[in-house]
Amino acid sequence: PRRGEGGARTARLKPPSRPAVISALEGAGMLPAIIFVFSRAGCEQAVAQAVAAGVDLTTPAQAAAIRAIVEQRTADIPRADLGVLGLHSWAHALERGVAAHHAGLLPVFKETVEELFSAGLIKVVYATETLALGINMPARTVVLESLRKWNGSAHVTLSPGEYTQLTGRAGRRGIDVEGHAVVLAADDVEPSTVSALASRRTYPLVSAFRPTYNMAVNLLARTSRSRAREVLESSFAQFQADRGVVELAAQARRKRRGLASLEKAMACDLGDFREYAALRQQIGEVEADLSRATSASRRREAGRVMSGLERGDVVIHRRGRRLRHAVVLEAAADRTGTPALTVLGEDGRVVTLTPDTSPDGATRVGHLRVAPGLDLHRPRDRDRLVGRLVEALRSGALDDGRRGRAKAGRAQEERAAIEHLEQLRVAMRAHPCHGCPQREEHARVGRKWSRALAASQRLQRRVEARTGTIARLFDAVCRVLLELGYLEPVDPRQPEGELRVTAAGRILARIYAERDLLIAECLRTGVWRDLDSGELAGALSACVYEPRLTSQSLGLPVAPGSRLGDSLRQTLAVAGRINELEALVRLEASPGAEPALAGAVRAWCQGADLAEVLQATELSAGDFVRWCRQLLDVVGQLAALTPARGADERTERDIAALSLQAAEASQDLDRGVVAWSGL
Repeated sequence: PRRGEGGARTARLKPPSRPAVISALEGAGMLPAIIFVFSRAGCEQAVAQAVAAGVDLTTPAQAAAIRAIVEQRTADIPRADLGVLGLHSWAHALERGVAAHHAGLLPVFKETVEELFSAGLIKVVYATETLALGINMPARTVVLESLRKWNGSAHVTLSPGEYTQLTGRAGRRGIDVEGHAVVLAADDVEPSTVSALASRRTYPLVSAFRPTYNMAVNLLARTSRSRAREVLESSFAQFQADRGVVELAAQARRKRRGLASLEKAMACDLGDFREYAALRQQIGEVEADLSRATSASRRREAGRVMSGLERGDVVIHRRGRRLRHAVVLEAAADRTGTPALTVLGEDGRVVTLTPDTSPDGATRVGHLRVAPGLDLHRPRDRDRLVGRLVEALRSGALDDGRRGRAKAGRAQEERAAIEHLEQLRVAMRAHPCHGCPQREEHARVGRKWSRALAASQRLQRRVEARTGTIARLFDAVCRVLLELGYLEPVDPRQPEGELRVTAAGRILARIYAERDLLIAECLRTGVWRDLDSGELAGALSACVYEPRLTSQSLGLPVAPGSRLGDSLRQTLAVAGRINELEALVRLEASPGAEPALAGAVRAWCQGADLAEVLQATELSAGDFVRWCRQLLDVVGQLAALTPARGADERTERDIAALSLQAAEASQDLDRGVVAWSGL
């Protein structure tokens, strides 16, 4: 609650209801309006609230015109899909003059909303901020329900640039004399904040340019390495990086002055407190290293134990805070040799255990016979095995015989680090400053000094690194490509000299996707060899799909031992290998593989209807179509591939076979809502 005059409490200021906002805009002659709501669910909820409240902004003639356009636009939708798409409720809201517009809608639905709004037939559109980008839908009024939005990790206030981008829709050229931008009053909205957002009119232009793997091989196929670096060094991104060095250098100087002030504040008559502070800092770092080493040791021990397990073994593993029992269905290893156990838990869930996901390991407590023909997709088979596991637990037939080994092994590995830590502690206690009566007060300043020193050193490294940043990124990209065989030195004695593109590199040069190198590596290593068209599309989806939420998991699971399951596991391993190489050359990690959509894509290619696919996933119809359209682009690129000059015989056969499967996958994907929905 706010406090008014004299400190009296006042009621919270809540935004008006959505129907009330529409009524006020209509009464003031401020329609048509775009009302920005920063969530898809919020947009759909707003439309439902308006319709439920009886909002009706169209005349009978306008409603009839809307109905005719909707029928024309959606005539090709299969009747079986009408229900799952919610077409009738969507069309009913349109006839009332209200609509939603967000990325989760089918493209044809969004295009229809845009057409009707531009024609003046619908009066209110609830939209996410994506509508403000690249779509010509001017309105008389723009309303912001909030000045805060979720950016993927936190709720943040709109920037002046974002505010201008959104409110710039207000005012229709040739129709309105002026446009209106409205921010709904709320307890957390201050007039001064709105004024500051609206008054700023200049915004820095920031380059997002980065050398990519595809770009590197295409550049080096056409010019020398030195010339390619010159081209990149003349980019706008490099100009911005160099210009920013001046401010960084000034910051570094201020940090150094702050260090001198802190050193004076922690001066000790008994000795050099900087030495003492450095000892304490080193102890903290060694303790952190020891903790990490302990975790790594646990993972190694877990891997050792997991590698000795086999199908039918009953194990205990930790999930969250609880110990769970499970039976091993498959004991395998990925391409790096890391054990990967596919297990069926007592709760009926199938999960994969690795040393990373289960650092406490999996302790064997017994064995159950698992029939060779077990089919996890059949509930009866799965329930029968779960029942046998639960019965064995209840009967006491399982015992615990392998605990205790891990701790002894870990203690031996950690002994040297523990001894080093103890030596540092002895040195700290022996330091003259350890007996200072003001030690802890000095130590507080010392901690600030340590942090300031680290910050100063980071700034200095940034100053040194900013000159030639883009060219250095290009060099790092080339080192990854050299390691993987997409480039080779012209002179093997000079790996930092001129480079030429290999046969594998010529394939990479023809792949245009965000995960270009991952796709090329999977092709080169034969990860997708022998997959049928549906399986290939499912595997490729892992190189295209990006979940909106990191925790998002989709239905239609893929059996771990199937061809698609194996290829997905290998694709993940390839992505991990690429990220390891990127870490070695200090490149930002490329996006990894995301296999969550693979089962749904394979099912779609095999003829599943839209309702079946959507019911088994957490995707909207629009999201599913959008990812399928993007997948079609990549599948089409593979269908057009031909063996590169210099490729060996086996590679030529693999590329030719995969190209045929990709062409078939393209036909399997491009049907139903995917076929008649544009990007």
